[in-house]
Amino acid sequence: MTSTFYNEMKLGEVNYRLSATTDSEESLVLDLLGSLDSGEVVADGRLRMPVEGGTAVGRLMARVLTAHSRLRPRPSRHANANQPWTESLDAELRTTWLAATEGSAPALARSLADAMQRSTTAIRARLAKVGCDPDVPGRELSETGATLLGANSGTAQGKT
Repeated sequence: MTSTFYNEMKLGEVNYRLSATTDSEESLVLDLLGSLDSGEVVADGRLRMPVEGGTAVGRLMARVLTAHSRLRPRPSRHANANQPWTESLDAELRTTWLAATEGSAPALARSLADAMQRSTTAIRARLAKVGCDPDVPGRELSETGATLLGANSGTAQGKT
């Protein structure tokens, strides 16, 4: 007796369909098809194996594909990630932070991160480097805090 199970999903612009069919020879046949809405085929393949190997091979494929995805660098969602900070960016960050009179530190850091196209972690780390207290908008680091957090020399306590 032949039986078929299939599932479909859309990832980005590609529609994927995977079907598993058992045939009268007690083989399991996996067919993969990936196509665009236009009908253009961008992925296809067939795998035939003994029925009893299906689950084990499925786990094996999941492990291999998971490991493969870890090898590829993920694109940053922040356009300026890993870009050097310039003096003008440092000055803009410092001025904006010290001018803040209302709001929470996390909200302001998120706002600055969006505006500067960097992560909130990068913003908080750079705030300390430019002599700003990353936990309190509008406040500079103390001399001790600046030393502990590695502020650039001359940026703490209003010295630029």
